[in-house]
Amino acid sequence: MSSQDSQDIETATTAIESAPDTKTRRYDRQLRLWAATGQSALESSRVLLVSGSATSTSILKNLVLPGIGHFTILDHAKVSHSDAGNNFFLEGYNSIGKSRAEEAVQLLSELNDGVEGRADTRTLESILESHPEWITSFTIVISHNLDHALLNKLSALLWKDAKYPPLVVVRSAGFLADFYIQFHEHTIIESHSETSPSLRIDKPFPALREHALSLEFDNMDSTEHGHIPYVVILVRALEDWKKSHGGGLPTSYEERQQFKKSVLALKVKGDEENFDEAEAQAYRCWTETKVPSEITALFSDPALSTEAMESPFFHLLAALKEYTEQSDTHALPLTSTLPDMKSDTHNYIHLQRLYKTRAEEEKQAFKSYLRVPVDDGMVDSFVKNAHALVVLRGKPWGTFDQDKAALVESLSTMPKETCIHLALSALSLLQASDTSVSPSAESIRANIQSIVGQSTELPVEADDAIGEIARAPFSELPNTAAFLGGMVAQEVIKMITKQYVPVKGYCVIDLIETWTGTIGA
Repeated sequence: MSSQDSQDIETATTAIESAPDTKTRRYDRQLRLWAATGQSALESSRVLLVSGSATSTSILKNLVLPGIGHFTILDHAKVSHSDAGNNFFLEGYNSIGKSRAEEAVQLLSELNDGVEGRADTRTLESILESHPEWITSFTIVISHNLDHALLNKLSALLWKDAKYPPLVVVRSAGFLADFYIQFHEHTIIESHSETSPSLRIDKPFPALREHALSLEFDNMDSTEHGHIPYVVILVRALEDWKKSHGGGLPTSYEERQQFKKSVLALKVKGDEENFDEAEAQAYRCWTETKVPSEITALFSDPALSTEAMESPFFHLLAALKEYTEQSDTHALPLTSTLPDMKSDTHNYIHLQRLYKTRAEEEKQAFKSYLRVPVDDGMVDSFVKNAHALVVLRGKPWGTFDQDKAALVESLSTMPKETCIHLALSALSLLQASDTSVSPSAESIRANIQSIVGQSTELPVEADDAIGEIARAPFSELPNTAAFLGGMVAQEVIKMITKQYVPVKGYCVIDLIETWTGTIGA
């Protein structure tokens, strides 16, 4: 077990085992990633995908398989010969001339009978004019290679209100692509950070300190001595250190090395791995338990100063701020989750009970600062993950392309990524101005210059991006579609479940040199 994914051993060893239901068996692997709360969010989601292209259906494939609740493909186009050749969710030659949306929905629905799929053959333009509220009723909206003018209208509609769904804009041509997620605000409780919460070894709570001091290391047999958890060893060793150093912690390099030697000196046998583990974790003794700087920054979030807070997240954050200011430790509430460590079941469970009891006490104290009722499950999750909360704020689609100073800076720091993005933007502008003429390298370059300004010199990397776009401006390759399908679906799942941190800015993909990068965050 890793320090992040450790589970409650007492619960695991005493729970009555029963056969998993059909849903649990079907989604077993992904439930390990985002648990029941994430799966519930997926199953209640409604996804709108504008276009039934090969890339669109690849994205949907990776959303249908994990079990979104509903999807609609909005596409008035008929299946062409090129569609039949690159889209695996069409019936090949037999689909030519039929509705692309209806044909794709039929095959995509076969992937998961628990997902509802629907085809809509209306035009996006007509819906934007007559029924825009239909679009805003979805959980998230995804578009692929959408007409420039329509994309701007769709983006503007979804940006009107913070309650409207996020928009994922996907563009591709040949082996190049980029995508962008437009959202107002995105709060994440379960970010699955690699940073583990504090075990409070430097500031042990009374029960932990009493337990560590009550153990008689010298009178234990070798088996018991070799299974003392490192947390207990360090608390005990630190208390002994304080007694001989005026209550202070090891501060200098020499003192810290001396402390580590004192921990190893407690061994009675050379192969006691628990003491080796304690020596390796000794840094926890002089790492101060305090509110992480990232969380402290959230306490200054402008949303907390708003009297009419609507989001439960910010009510919880306001309570957390007040709790850390008023508590004796001035730290985040303790979590009962312990990392894996060298120990036996008896010692580990006893230690975990100490943490669970204290964590429950601190959670109840935290709840006393809440000014509005919040679901207990959300409170539990918030307290458990309080060390890794994230608040993201986005920008409307197209903001980056309107900021010439930002584009010029990005060209100098990330030329490859920026040139591909600009080449795709230039292609979109060319298609909007004249669909009858195939874009040339000269016309693409001219449009890039119009975006960044005539006085800006393009880097040499622009030649490769312009060349690929000019070579295959309307080509949708199956391997590019498949790669995009996985990447975009992954980010969509993050947005829907509000777990893990989604990409911010424009994610640029180059499958010629096989790399990805992010700009315009």
